[in-house]
Amino acid sequence: MDDAQAVFETHRKLLFTLAYDMLGSVADAEDVVQDTWLRWVRVDLEQVRSPRSYLVRIAVRCSLERLRSLRAAREEYVGPWLPEPPAPDAGDPVADAESVTTGLLVVLETLSPLERAAFVLREAFGFEHAEIGRILDRSPAAVRQLTHRAREHVHARRPRFTADPAQARKVAERFVAAALGGSLAELIEVLAPDVTLLNDGGGRVRAALRPVSGAAKVGRLLARVGPRYADLRVRWLPGDVPACLLVAGDGVRAALTLEPDASGTRIQQVYGLVNPDKLAHLCR
Repeated sequence: MDDAQAVFETHRKLLFTLAYDMLGSVADAEDVVQDTWLRWVRVDLEQVRSPRSYLVRIAVRCSLERLRSLRAAREEYVGPWLPEPPAPDAGDPVADAESVTTGLLVVLETLSPLERAAFVLREAFGFEHAEIGRILDRSPAAVRQLTHRAREHVHARRPRFTADPAQARKVAERFVAAALGGSLAELIEVLAPDVTLLNDGGGRVRAALRPVSGAAKVGRLLARVGPRYADLRVRWLPGDVPACLLVAGDGVRAALTLEPDASGTRIQQVYGLVNPDKLAHLCR
């Protein structure tokens, strides 16, 4: 392994996580990593002071190029768009520490490409404003404006509170059991009154084409649909925000992310991904 490849492999997981946070797509993040490698091998390493920063700069610019083209396609998407879940890898500290949650990725879709890049670099990876400026070819003052606007936008749509992870997992397990069992009474008990469900079938699988809000409406929908998945195995994923896969013998049928309310005793937000195109990579 030559020096260029050794340096690249050291930072591969970082680059993938960054690209995934920028794009919300596993396949596109993998393409960005490959594009970054193809550009990296043409670089004179003797002229590079910080390989990490240089690689991040390439990856961010590749992500921005791809993000702008993806925007048009996502405007034509059938029903709510949800990000693809990355393949579970409990041994990947980069993904565990820096990859953002499903709910946050949904909100980041509403930012401009530059705002999203600045927010991810600053909030998820802790880059300083001056370094972000070099990556984006913007002044530190301009970067501060970008991150400020992005932060205000995100916080307005995602109020900050942190439920106890153990309590959150407990209420999530109750929710899944109630949904798969088709128990409307138990679902109403575990759902927050103003719960919202986003269900992504992508036109491939029958799913709600608009967000569904309110415990009664969400409960009735899940009590009707949940039993269809009752025979599947539930595989819980690592992380503070409860998430699980519903697995059949030949692959993953659904991915759920469940955000509790401030008390941690009820489910506030349900993200249900059933589009098989977005689940295929989990079967590799």
